[in-house]
Amino acid sequence: MTRKSGSLIEWILPLLFIFCAGHVIWNFPRFIISFGWASDAIKTLHQGAGALDFVALILLPVFFILGAATISKAPMEYDSTTGFDRVSLFIGRITMMLVGLIVLVMFYEVTLRYVFERPTLWANELSLWMAGFVFLLAGLYAMQQRSHIRIFILYDVMPRPVQKLCDVISTVLIILFAAAMVWGGFKEAYDKLLRWETFGTAFDPPIPATLKPMVLLIICLVAIQAVSNLILDWSKAPEHHDPAEEAEEIKKIHEDIV
Repeated sequence: MTRKSGSLIEWILPLLFIFCAGHVIWNFPRFIISFGWASDAIKTLHQGAGALDFVALILLPVFFILGAATISKAPMEYDSTTGFDRVSLFIGRITMMLVGLIVLVMFYEVTLRYVFERPTLWANELSLWMAGFVFLLAGLYAMQQRSHIRIFILYDVMPRPVQKLCDVISTVLIILFAAAMVWGGFKEAYDKLLRWETFGTAFDPPIPATLKPMVLLIICLVAIQAVSNLILDWSKAPEHHDPAEEAEEIKKIHEDIV
């Protein structure tokens, strides 16, 4: 990619996706009713989806595809933007934007609470809700960046064929873990989503209804990313990790940014 990372489009598309996703998620009971999945309890509390709801639902994959297609690798990121990596990188940008939005929500709450003495009922739980998404989405980005925990002191001394064997074993274990999570948690996640289980507070956000299915979705994406990493790194030359050299590289990247 020759286009510089951090361009305006890389700020706009993740934000547009977040706003559309927020609208769809908050009004998801309307879609449950419109698609004929709703229980009587949900029907008494919500109405069917309107035109604006369906516009947001249609724009959601549009912004995601555009975002993944226009993503550019930053200087400090792993040198690969092919295949599934684009999806993970765009999700990483969404995660970064969510962190900024959490800061804004917390700043708003602190200002109202301590300056105007009028605290909100929703800011703390909204921050908690978004932080849950950040925690999950960041795991996929960490996998794509190869920044998850690895014991390099043992891995580096192995010959390359043994390293490949370790990579295959770890990837298979990740796939098995994802399959076990989906097998054991799908029904619970499905039930929480369709009954739109909420947090039970004054603001009452649907944290259980959204985060439980998201856990299963993200673990599946992590498994796909692990397979992608295995394929892309299969012919790569052996790497050796020197903590001093990596610290120097991080320092150089910081100086370049500043």
